[in-house]
Order: sequence, then C-alpha cells, then structure tokens
Amino acid sequence: MSTAPERLMLPANEDTLYRAVERHDPTYDGLFFTCVKTTGIFCRPTCPARRPLRKNVEFVPSVQAALLAGYRPCKVCRPLDVPDDAPAWVRELAARVRSQPHVVIKEQALRDMDLDPDHVRRQFLRHYAMTFSAYQRALRLGLAMRTLRAGGSVNTAAIDAGYASPSAFRDAFARLFGVSPSEASDADPLIASWLSTPLGPMLALASDDGLCLLEFVDRRSLETQIGAVRARTGRVVIPGQHRVLAQIERELEAYFRDGASPFTVPLDPQGTDFERTVWDRLLRIPAGATSSYASIARDLDNPGAARAIGRANGSNRIAVVIPCHRVVRADGSLCGYGGGVDRKRWLLTHEGALDPLFSGEPGAT
Repeated sequence: MSTAPERLMLPANEDTLYRAVERHDPTYDGLFFTCVKTTGIFCRPTCPARRPLRKNVEFVPSVQAALLAGYRPCKVCRPLDVPDDAPAWVRELAARVRSQPHVVIKEQALRDMDLDPDHVRRQFLRHYAMTFSAYQRALRLGLAMRTLRAGGSVNTAAIDAGYASPSAFRDAFARLFGVSPSEASDADPLIASWLSTPLGPMLALASDDGLCLLEFVDRRSLETQIGAVRARTGRVVIPGQHRVLAQIERELEAYFRDGASPFTVPLDPQGTDFERTVWDRLLRIPAGATSSYASIARDLDNPGAARAIGRANGSNRIAVVIPCHRVVRADGSLCGYGGGVDRKRWLLTHEGALDPLFSGEPGAT
C-alpha cells in the first residue's frame, strides 16, 4: 500500500506521520493532526513549535476528533484557522465561538448577522469538515471532558465549558454518552476508548464481559452502531480505562506490526443468534486466507443463506478482530467493507492474502 497521505485514512505506518512532524512536511497539512498527551494541545504537522516525544503523541484525522478528545488548539500553528481563500466571515464566526464558547449561536442569531444558516453549514463542512453546530458542540464538550478527566466536578466542568447551567451540560453529556455525569458512577457502563492504528483511530467499547465494539471512527454508521450496542446491553457508554481495552490496544499494535499476531481478547458481540453463528465462522478464517458468502453458507449447512450471511457480515461491530474483511465474492473480487474498500485491501495485503505487486484480487476458499 502506498504511504502517500489520503483524506479518509492515515498512512499505514504511524512512524511515517511522526517523520512528517519532524520535517514539518506541508504535504500532510490538513490530512492529520498531532495531539500531545502531556500538554493537551493539538497541532498541524507543520507546527514550528518544539517537537514532542514520539511516546507522547497520538494522531487524529480531523479537528473534530481532536476537540472531542479534549485537546486544545495550538496557539503557534493555529489548527482551527481556515485557508486564506475562505470567506472572512467564516474566520470571524469561528473566532467568535472560540472566544465565547458559553454563547450558543443559533440559526436566528445567524440570520440577524445576515448569514444564511444553510450556507454557514456548508461553509463549515467545507473548511472544518463539520457543521457549525457540531463545531460549537465539539469545542464545549471538549472543554468539559478535560475538566472531568482532571478530576473536576460536574458543576466545575459545566462552568469551565461555558454551559448556562450544570443541567445543560448534563443534557449534552447524556446525549453523547447515554448517561448524565453524576449517574455514570452508579451505572454498569460500557467503557469507551479511542485507539490509534495505522489505518486511523478506532473506537472501542468494552465491559467485564468483553469487547463489544471496535470500529473506525470515520465510519458513517458509527453512532447507529453505538446505539444498537447500548440498546442490546441496556448499558450506557462513558470514556475511561478497562483491562479489556488495554488488551485490545496491545493486540492491535502486534497485529499491525506483523499481520499475523492472534487476538485473544474476550469478545462480547451483540447480535442475533444467527449473526453470532456467522461471526463465529468468520473467526475461523485465518490470517492470509479468505472465504466467500457461499462457502460460509455451505459450512453452516444452509446453502441458501448467502444473502443473509452477507447482511450478518455487514452487521459485525468488532472490526479486524472478527475478520469480516476476509470475506470476498465467490469470484474472488473484493466486495464492500464498513471501514472502506481501501482499508479492506490494505488489511488483506498486510495479512498476505493479496499480493501488493498486482491489481488482481485474492482467491476465495
């Protein structure tokens, strides 16, 4: 796979990203952001400030991801600034939000500024890859999450983030995580963590029962997938640390190094009995091999179920570990993948199921 930067996923080797930071490489500007764990700051790869140590760095693909993770924009490289060709009012509106995060600018307020809300939405999507409303929410929730992670109270978090009242912050927190901050300690939650991988960050959800979700954060249906897991488990989601999350982070690092390291993390996939049966069959496809829907249907003594198996394959919420990427068409050609066909091709190449020197597809077994 080429190591050239791409819009939808990070280059395969994170060391490549760090070398880009070392060189202040403008080729990568806007394609990823560097988050420094020790300072809580996120930067452009071209930032001229002192280079952080590799162990203190994580990479994210978007401004929104950095903000929601609680990082603050660097004052040197100013990653929230938009290009010079952006309308002046976009820069002014963004600066106003950053300077007054406690003031929510609603559609009528935009009209009072002679700005069309739909046009504002389109321009923010173009220049920030998120809507104006999402931009405001990301800034405020990011501020609050920093306070909570530092041990601050709910009231302090609400004040620091500029919410009009603690109840307003609780409502926003609950919409994101499914529980209010004060209820989180009394719940039996699913613990959420962001994991860095060479193909972009992933979101993992786990409990004492095992890993129940592992998805690339740019998957369009991610919120729907989280909602489905919450509904099936009856649990809320809160950010934090957990032994299962620590284990999958270690095992993903090993897998991305060699393409063959096994996964032993306990799994708790949420699905119907039929879906679980299909997922169990997927777990028996070894790295370096592929299978087809028809082949899996025969193995399950249900040769007419290829279409249903395809749906179950698409409903898998534990990417990479439950290897739905190893399923191809009967003729060996690649079919769809929730994380994107480019990622599927990379994973199969990494595992040795697809020759990187040729454009042909793997043969199904």
